[in-house]
Amino acid sequence: MTKSNLINPRHVSMFVTLGLFILLFGTGSVLFYGFFSLQNFWNLFIDNSYLLIMAVGMTFVIISGGIDLSVGSVLALSTMMTSALLEKAGLPPPVVIFLVLLMGTVFGFSMGYIIQTFSLPPFIITLAGLYLARGLCYVISLDTIGITNPFWHVMARTKIRFFGLFFISPSVVIALAMVAIGMFLSRYSRFGRNIFAIGGNEQSALLMGLPVALTKISIYAFNGFCSALGGIVFTFYTLSGYALNGKNMEMDVIASVVIGGTLLTGGVGGVLGTVFAVLVYGTIQVLIVFQGTLNAWWTRIAIGFLFFLVTTLQRIFENRGTGVKQLEK
Repeated sequence: MTKSNLINPRHVSMFVTLGLFILLFGTGSVLFYGFFSLQNFWNLFIDNSYLLIMAVGMTFVIISGGIDLSVGSVLALSTMMTSALLEKAGLPPPVVIFLVLLMGTVFGFSMGYIIQTFSLPPFIITLAGLYLARGLCYVISLDTIGITNPFWHVMARTKIRFFGLFFISPSVVIALAMVAIGMFLSRYSRFGRNIFAIGGNEQSALLMGLPVALTKISIYAFNGFCSALGGIVFTFYTLSGYALNGKNMEMDVIASVVIGGTLLTGGVGGVLGTVFAVLVYGTIQVLIVFQGTLNAWWTRIAIGFLFFLVTTLQRIFENRGTGVKQLEK
């Protein structure tokens, strides 16, 4: 392996995030009795399954050089649609799940189509999507809609046990399935290779004859699907739909992706690094709970600090990698 490969941000940032997770989890294990356990590790997935699902979709968006600020609002809209279709319309769960996922996919597809067709900045269009989705939540209902459907209550209470000692929830299975799909698409599919090519240099991708327009629209459609799925999974936790669900969650999703080693400039990143970043996010939350005297806003402070740190390290390693390549030439 060459030196340039060793300092490639695609690998270094991911291992930095993994090392940070090990450090945080190890620190908690030393400081707090009962922190170190396999069940506590799985609890990180149980508590953050919806965030992980959304972060998988956002990873693809950012690798392509884009951004999507609407994901938190789409999650809220998904919770409102789910609860309204179940409780007010009386539709069966499979139909509700299909319609909500279709809504998220069409919503993402529409934003991607506008961004690509009219060459508009993703920041502006997805910001408009943020307000649109949040406003539609209040059109559905101004109040919280509780979910009494038996299937949803079963999904909320079910514990999938293994080795007789540990358990995970159905939400974790869904999240890990999305991680597996995301890793397959990014590493082994033509779609994934096109995303990296577009993020690296869109003009070069066009000159190579890659389907840039279709790929970019598909990325936002896939991200909308992940946001809607995240909203469905979120209702397994809350058993309700509420218009303020997911407020500011887009920042958590973006931060998780970037801390996981995906460059905001595009072309570099991976789903596995995003998984480690979500674990870091969850570990910080658990550390604050175990500490007992700090409020939840310290999670924001810690994530903000890590965001600054990781983006700075990414730039340092990126510059060093460029310098080594120039010397090799």
